[in-house]
Amino acid sequence: MTTFLFDGHDTAPVTILLAHGAGASMDSPSMTATAKALAAAGFQVARFEFHYMAARRYGHRKPPPRAETVNPEYVKAIADLRAKGVSGPLIIGGKSMGGRVASMIADEMFAKGEIAGLLCLGYPFHPPAKPTQLRTKHLAELKTPTLIFQGTRDEFGTPDEVATYDLSDGIEVIWLEDGDHDLKPRKAISGFSTADHLKTLAERVKTWTGRITA
Repeated sequence: MTTFLFDGHDTAPVTILLAHGAGASMDSPSMTATAKALAAAGFQVARFEFHYMAARRYGHRKPPPRAETVNPEYVKAIADLRAKGVSGPLIIGGKSMGGRVASMIADEMFAKGEIAGLLCLGYPFHPPAKPTQLRTKHLAELKTPTLIFQGTRDEFGTPDEVATYDLSDGIEVIWLEDGDHDLKPRKAISGFSTADHLKTLAERVKTWTGRITA
């Protein structure tokens, strides 16, 4: 059974399921702050870990596997969340690799009526310094309503690069000024704090989910 961390109320009308990035756990400061911001906006948020990351808690240092190999773990997490009694509209997604994995199973789950949308936080469009190694092929045909939050300083995909990609009309990319791959801005330069960006993120997610779950 998948282990979840919950934020928000179980009576919330919409639940968001989030997976972590390749290198940091589900309870990393960035994931925790994001979950709490979304919970404050009225969502129930559930976080979970892929097996390799969970194993690190017991001293097993496993490198991140190829993203597509953990697709079945994400599908199982959805089923386990439902088995816990979580009903109503479900948005799946995650940080970096977690969002990418969710994006690979999204259309299958959306077609079955299991999910209402996809939320990616810092999508890894390509590895840093390797702009030609794109991870976007499946995004051109994506039918699931999708919201991607990207920092303008993200080394995994800059505004200029992303503008040239063939992305489905169902994908909306929201740029957070001066944000890095964790969406964190430099306050002295941008005037924005991480809390500012997370508040914007939560508000935009709320408006978007209101539209796609109506």
